[in-house]
Amino acid sequence: MTTTTLAVLVPLLPFLGAVAGLLLGRKAPGFVRPLAVLPPLAAAVLAAIVAVRQSDGHGTGAPIDAATRLTPTGSVPIDLALYIDGFAALVAILVAVVATCVQIYSTGYLRADARYPSYAALVSLFTSAMLLVVYSGDLMVLLVGWEIMGICSYFLVGHYWETPEARAASLKAFLVTKLGDVPFLLGLFALAVDTGTFRITGVLKSVADNGLDHPTLIALLLIAGVAGKSAQFPLHTWLPDAMAGPTPVSALIHAATMVAAGIYFVARLLPVFAASAAALVVLAVLAAITMVGSAIAALAQDDIKRVLAYSTIGQLGYMSGALAVGDRGAAVFHLISHGAFKALLFLGAGVIIHAAGTNSLAAMSRMGGLAKRVPDAYWTMTIALLALAAIPPFAGFFSKEAVLVAAEHTALGESRIAPDIAGWTVLVAGLLTALLTAAYATRLWLLAFRGRGAEAADHGKQPLSMNAVLWVLAVPSLAFGLTVGVIAPWLGAHSLTPTLTTSVLGTGVALVGGLITYGSWSHTTALAARTPMGAVAAHPDAEPALSEVEAMASHTAAYGDIASAPDPADPGRLLLGRLHPHAAAGFHLDAVYRTLFQRPVQGAARLVRFLDREVVDTYVRGAGTGTRWLGAAVRAAQTGNVQTYLGALLAGTVVLAIAAVLVAAGA
Repeated sequence: MTTTTLAVLVPLLPFLGAVAGLLLGRKAPGFVRPLAVLPPLAAAVLAAIVAVRQSDGHGTGAPIDAATRLTPTGSVPIDLALYIDGFAALVAILVAVVATCVQIYSTGYLRADARYPSYAALVSLFTSAMLLVVYSGDLMVLLVGWEIMGICSYFLVGHYWETPEARAASLKAFLVTKLGDVPFLLGLFALAVDTGTFRITGVLKSVADNGLDHPTLIALLLIAGVAGKSAQFPLHTWLPDAMAGPTPVSALIHAATMVAAGIYFVARLLPVFAASAAALVVLAVLAAITMVGSAIAALAQDDIKRVLAYSTIGQLGYMSGALAVGDRGAAVFHLISHGAFKALLFLGAGVIIHAAGTNSLAAMSRMGGLAKRVPDAYWTMTIALLALAAIPPFAGFFSKEAVLVAAEHTALGESRIAPDIAGWTVLVAGLLTALLTAAYATRLWLLAFRGRGAEAADHGKQPLSMNAVLWVLAVPSLAFGLTVGVIAPWLGAHSLTPTLTTSVLGTGVALVGGLITYGSWSHTTALAARTPMGAVAAHPDAEPALSEVEAMASHTAAYGDIASAPDPADPGRLLLGRLHPHAAAGFHLDAVYRTLFQRPVQGAARLVRFLDREVVDTYVRGAGTGTRWLGAAVRAAQTGNVQTYLGALLAGTVVLAIAAVLVAAGA
C-alpha cells in the first residue's frame, strides 16, 4: 500500500468509526466501545508508518504532496490535497495517540452514561477533523476540518446539558470561536486572491517570490482566527468555561485538537506571517499578554480543571511566542511535548475528582490520604507537573527552553526573521511565566496531594482503563525531551538544544517560583483547620462522570462561584494579595465584554423588537383595520331592500344631473 493511501486512511478511519458508532449505538451497543477505540488506534499506527516512510527514518525526506481537483470554481480552484512533511507527520501521531488514550479512558469514565455512543462518535469525528487539518494541502479543505472541530466542541462541551454551566459553556465556546472565524475566513480569501491558489505549496511559493500584496492585512486577519481557536488574548475566555464538559473532552481539546489547530496553522503558513514584521510584533505582544495573564489567573483558581485550563492558555502563549520570533521548530516541539503532559494532567484530574468527590482544591487541601487513595494519579501527575514547571530532565524543560532560546536569538539580533522587540517581548514574558507556572503547579500539587484532615469518602476504585492510560502518557512526559537531538530535522529546525544562559535562567526562576509557593503554603496551611470547606459531593460507587457533575454543582452552591473559593489557607491568595479576586475572575474580561458588546447588542435587539412591534406592526394592523372598517361600512349599505336601492340610484342620478348642468353652465 502506498504512503499516500495510508495517509488518506489516517483521518478517514476515525470518521468511519464515528459514522458506524452513530448507526450502531442503539441497535448493537456492544460494538460501540470497539468502534470508539480501534479506529484512532489504527490511525495512530498508520500515522507512525507514514512518518517513518516520509522521513526515511531520519526526518530528512521530501514532503508528501498529492492532490486531485475537488471542484472547479471559475477562479481559484479547490483541490483535495495532502501535504505531509516532518512536523505534520509528528503532530498527526500526537493527535491519534492522545485521541486513543482519551477513548480508552472514556470507556471507564463514562461507563454508565446513556449518551456514551454519541459522545464516542463525536470524539472520533473531532479526531478525524484535526487529522484533516494536519494532513491537508489545501486551505479550503483545512477550513472544513477547522469548522467541524468547532461544532464538535459545542456538542462535547455541552455533554452534561442538564447543567446550566455546560449549556452556557458550549454556547460561549461556539460563539467566541466563530467570532474569530469571520476574519479568519476573510484572511483566507484575501490570501487566495493575492496568491491565486488555495494550495499550501502554491501559497508558500508565492510568498517566497514576494507575491503578497497585502501581507500585514492578511496576517492580522488570520491571527484573529487563530486567537479564537487557540484561546489567545483577547478571545481566550471560552476555554476556562469549557471545563464544564467531561474531563476526557478537556484532555482532547487542550492536548491534541482545537486549541492546537491554531498553532499548527500558523506554523504551517509561517512564511505568510513572517512577510510582515508588524504582524509578528502583534503576535509577540498577544503571546506575552496571554502567557503572563493566564499564569496569574491560574494561581487564583480553585477548580482544579480551571487551573489546568489557564495553564493551557499560557503554554499556547509560549508556542505563539516561538512563532512570533520565527522559530517553527521550537513551537511545534513544545506543542507535541505539551500535548503529552497536558493530556496526562487532565486525565489525572478526572481520577482525583472521582476519588475526592470534588473539583475544589480548597476542599482537597482538607482531606488526608488522597495521594494514597490514587497512587497512579499521584505519581503520574507529579511527573506531568514537573514537566509543566519545566524542571529538567522532564519533557517540558527541553521544549520550553527551545522557545526561550529562539526568543534570545531574536532579541540579540542573531535571527533576522522577526524584529528585536518581538524577541525581547517573548523572552521577558517567557521567563516571568516560567516563574508563575512553577508557582501554580506547586500550589496544585500541594493542595491536591498534601491535604490535612479527615479522609474523603470512598468513591470506589477507578477502572483499569483510566489508570493504565496515565502511565502510557507519563512516558513521553518524562522522556520525550531526550529526543531533542533527533527530532530537530523532523521539525525543520537547526537545533533545539538548550543553551546554558536560558537553562540557568529558566530553571532558576522555576525553582524560585516553586520554593516561594511552598513557603507560602507552609505559612497558610495552619489556617485550614479553622475554615471548613463544604464543596464535597460524597457519592460512593458512583461512576467518575457523575462525580464530576456533582462536584461542579456542589462547588457553585458552596462558594457561589465555579472559579474560586474564599479560602484563607490558599497560598495563591497570599502570593497575589489584592490581585487575587481579579485574577480569579479572569481579570473581569467577561464583564468587559458584557459591557462593550453583549449589552449594546441586546439593547439594539430590544430597539429592533420595539420598532417591529410598535411601528411596523402598527402600519400592518392599521391597513387591516382600515380594510375591516371599509368592509363594515359597505356591508351596512347592503340591506336587501329594493326600495332603498332604487332611492340610492335616483339620488345618484340627480346628483350627476346637477353636476352636469353646473359644468355646462360654467363652460
